[in-house]
Amino acid sequence: MAKINLIQDKSFAFAIRIVRVYQYLIKEKKEFILSKQLLKCGTSIGANVEESEGAQSRADFKAKISISYKESRETIFWIKLLEATDYLSTKEANSFLKDATDISNILGKIQLTLKTQA
Repeated sequence: MAKINLIQDKSFAFAIRIVRVYQYLIKEKKEFILSKQLLKCGTSIGANVEESEGAQSRADFKAKISISYKESRETIFWIKLLEATDYLSTKEANSFLKDATDISNILGKIQLTLKTQA
C-alpha cells in the first residue's frame, strides 16, 4: 500500500502542476490544442490511480494502473512536443519530464509487482 499512497500523492501534485501549465499556455502563449491534450492525459494519471483504490477486483485494479501508466507515457510525449515547438522552455519541460518519468517508473514497478504476484 505504501507505493499506492506515494503514487496518489505524486500524481495529484503533478495534476496540479499540469492544470497550472495549461492555464499558462492558454493565457500567455495562446496555445489551445496541444495544451488541452496535455491537460487531459496529465490529470488522467491521478484520476485513474484514485479509481484503482476503489477497484472492484484485482483485474479492475490492474486495468486502472495500466491506464495510468499509458497516460503518463502520453504526457511525456506532449511535454516533449510542447518543448520542441517552443511553447515550453527546456527548463520547464525538463522539470515536468522528471516528474512524469518518476510517476511512469513507479506505475511500471507497480505493474511488474502485480504480474509477479499473479
